[in-house]
Amino acid sequence: MNAKSFSIHSIKVKPLVISLIIPFASGLISYFLSGDIKSVYADIEKPFFAPPDWIFPVVWNILFLLMGISCYMVFVSGSPLRKKALTFYGVQLLLNTFWTFIFFKLEMFLLALIWVAAILVLVAVMCLYFYRIKPWAAYLQVPYLLWLTFALMLNAGVYFLN
Repeated sequence: MNAKSFSIHSIKVKPLVISLIIPFASGLISYFLSGDIKSVYADIEKPFFAPPDWIFPVVWNILFLLMGISCYMVFVSGSPLRKKALTFYGVQLLLNTFWTFIFFKLEMFLLALIWVAAILVLVAVMCLYFYRIKPWAAYLQVPYLLWLTFALMLNAGVYFLN
C-alpha cells in the first residue's frame, strides 16, 4: 500500500485486529506473571536516569500498538520473506514476554540483562527483514529499538547497583 493507493477499504480488519491483539496479550501475560512490579521497582537500587514507574505502561502501550501495526503490514504484504520476518517477530515477542518475569519476579538481574540483549539483537534482525518487506514496518520499530537500548542500560545499572 503506498500513499496514493491507500483507502480505508484496503485495510484487512481481521488480520489487523489479530496483529494488534497479539502484542497487547503478550504484555498482559507478562504483567500477570511478574508479581508486584511496582514494589520491586520501588525497592531496588536504580541508576540516576531511571524513569518513574508510571512511564513504563505508557511507553509499552505505544510500543505494542506500533508492533501490531508493523506486524500487520508485514503479514498482508505477501512477501516471500514474510514467514522469516514474522518468525523473528514472534520469537522476540516471546522473549519480551518473559523478561519482566525474570527481572521482577525472579530478580535475576544478570539473566535479565543477557535476555534483553538477546531481544535487542532479535529486534534488530527483525527490523532488517521488515525493512526489506515494507520499510515503514521497520521505521515503526525504531522507538522499540531505542526503548530496548534504554532498557539494556537501565538493566545494567540495576545489576551493578544491586
